[in-house]
Amino acid sequence: MRFRLFCSLAAAVLLLGSCGEKASVKPRIIVTCDPELDDHNSLIRYLLYSTDYDTEGLIYASSQVHWKGDGKGTPQYREGSEYARMGLGPQTSWRWAEGERFIHEDVEAYAKVYPNLKVHNPNYPSPDKLLSLIYEGNVAFESDISEDTPGSDRIKEVLLDDDPRPVFVQVWGGPSTVSRALKSIEEEYSGTPEWDAIKKKVSAKCKLCLSGAQDTSFRDYVKPNWPDVESIIINAGVTPIGYGAARGVQTPSDTLYYSAQWTADNISSKGILGSLYRVWGDGKQMAPGDMTDYFGLSGYSMDELRAMGYNVWTATRPKGSFISEGDTPEFLNLIGNGLRAWEAPEWGGWAGRMKELSDREKQAGYTAPFGARGGKDAVLPDFVPAVQNGFASRMQWSVTPDFGAANHEPVIKGVKDLSVKAGSDVKISLKVSDPDGDALTCGWAQWKVLGSFQGDVAIQNPNSSNITVSVPGDAAPGDKIHLILTVEDNGSPKLTSYQRVILTVK
Repeated sequence: MRFRLFCSLAAAVLLLGSCGEKASVKPRIIVTCDPELDDHNSLIRYLLYSTDYDTEGLIYASSQVHWKGDGKGTPQYREGSEYARMGLGPQTSWRWAEGERFIHEDVEAYAKVYPNLKVHNPNYPSPDKLLSLIYEGNVAFESDISEDTPGSDRIKEVLLDDDPRPVFVQVWGGPSTVSRALKSIEEEYSGTPEWDAIKKKVSAKCKLCLSGAQDTSFRDYVKPNWPDVESIIINAGVTPIGYGAARGVQTPSDTLYYSAQWTADNISSKGILGSLYRVWGDGKQMAPGDMTDYFGLSGYSMDELRAMGYNVWTATRPKGSFISEGDTPEFLNLIGNGLRAWEAPEWGGWAGRMKELSDREKQAGYTAPFGARGGKDAVLPDFVPAVQNGFASRMQWSVTPDFGAANHEPVIKGVKDLSVKAGSDVKISLKVSDPDGDALTCGWAQWKVLGSFQGDVAIQNPNSSNITVSVPGDAAPGDKIHLILTVEDNGSPKLTSYQRVILTVK
């Protein structure tokens, strides 16, 4: 896989020039997800941040751990599959509820709170639009890409359209639906005069955000046949938000944000979306009788759960605690919080960043499931409080029809890109404000991300929105210096916005 700056795809679309404001461009996103509880939880957060991107599809997908069957009783058996590892034989479906419609249910709940959300941000997409974007993908069997489906057709349509922006295909379950879309494009155009141009265009547009690639179709079909399709790798500073997330925090105090009390106060008590959000001991199962989904139970030890017939694969937590949003890191860097992380995985954002790849990552072409991975990073700060407080504020928006009764993110305006000379002093003045009139705290930092200038840059008055930067004399033409302004308000909960300013040495 090749790793390059997304802005090189369509510089004319993304950049107005070397100075001044960026064009207001949103990333395009297609979500594919299976009926795992963490996909469902991630989708709730995704909908609350749907102001920040152009959603092009919400698609039911299968995976190694969830598939629907063909409705005809046809069995499937694959060595190494979850049911095979559990000592079970061929299955006609696997961990898929009859009439499964969790995407519809989440969007229908969004529709009920949409009037409140619009009070706080007018950019929320209409529920009717989101409902029109729900499709069923390749859900019949694990890894099956033999037939087109409405979901694969939708992905194909978007990848072939004339919008030059990259399309971030969220693969929260298995990639078989997007794999089928790519295969269908190949089948239609391979051998035609248009094929080379079509393949180049699609390879440039399609950005796969693979949450573990939970079937074999990426390995078996996409990698060998579409080698220039990029899979986004985040392998440093990963914000822990999957199963067992509290074990992966950078700062011990961050465990607060996964606790039963914090989750109850800020998430599960907040109206219809909060009531849908899965927490430990909520009495629910995604698919009735699922022997791997014991999360709705509380008060039992792991041995007691095993004695009850459950396949216990992660440690239990107190009732009401956070369970998982294992797929949320796939879109955290696409949120418009000012970090511009969607422009390049190296730059870093709420999900983490891409650092130099290990041999294993180069070989695999995608990250392992995020799970509880975390730990301190050499570049990025601890984002857990900002990520969770941002979610909490948007949950509050969903139940609050009064703008003044909720908190909103600080606003930062000003330059984002500058051309500078080595050895010069550069003044940067940004305007910061708060829609609620909250007091603001500012702080600048240099982020030495992959591909950027690695020398130290002196910043005068770093706790102000107006600074002077001394560009080192040994900075070479083409070097890029990444400076980040972080602005936090003193509202409840505290909210954080950012501005990335990139200095390019001429």
